[in-house]
Amino acid sequence: MTRTRGFAFALVLATACTAAPASETAVEPSRSAESPTAAPPTGPTSATGSAPSPSPVVEEGRTRFAGRISAIPMAIQREMTGKTWEPGCPVALEDLRLLRFNYLGFTGDVKRGRMVVHADIASDVLGVFEQLFDAQFPFKNVDLSSRWRPNGPTDTRRSKTAAFNCRPALNPDLTPTGSWSEHAYGLAIDINPLQNPYVAADGTVERPAAEPYLDRSQNLPGMIHAGDVVVRSFAAMGWEWGGLWSGKKDYMHFSLRGR
Repeated sequence: MTRTRGFAFALVLATACTAAPASETAVEPSRSAESPTAAPPTGPTSATGSAPSPSPVVEEGRTRFAGRISAIPMAIQREMTGKTWEPGCPVALEDLRLLRFNYLGFTGDVKRGRMVVHADIASDVLGVFEQLFDAQFPFKNVDLSSRWRPNGPTDTRRSKTAAFNCRPALNPDLTPTGSWSEHAYGLAIDINPLQNPYVAADGTVERPAAEPYLDRSQNLPGMIHAGDVVVRSFAAMGWEWGGLWSGKKDYMHFSLRGR
């Protein structure tokens, strides 16, 4: 798999976007022999050896990894516009891609998730989630980002893994910095935010529901630790982990430029 090591973007505000084609193109992630997380698939196989019927084909899509990359369909463009994207964002909708892929839930069931990322790194990101599926790393929920609101409600138990969100970068006190977040380019992903919270330099968390996860020596479902399969997989595509920052820690956060 070709790893995208980095590229620069100018912070030029676009006043409009060109509508992306609604048709989808399937992209099946390859299984690389040099994957840092190689592990055998966990899906069941038929014990009868009989000729396949239509139902096992559907079942296989929910027991093994499968993923697709497409342009942003018009229905999802409408869902995003005014919430996580609007004219003036630093990337046009035509430069983003929708990923749909299977992931392992906290209860061991296989779910289907949606994620929007920049077109240039879509294939690499899909490959990472294939590696995490094979390694049986679980996710509470994977879906499109929610609208970002300054001073919005913080005491919530929701834990959504998401990527693109046209929002500003934040200061340590979570106020806007005046520049764009890497999420605004589709170049950052937050994974299981409740289990991997943002921790201020004084050791506090914004959400009280995340306090049980302050002890990072625990090995609870969905938690990320230095050197584990999640960190290694993103590092292999050139992304950095916020859990390695000095002072404050953003344990959920992976991004191209490490900020």
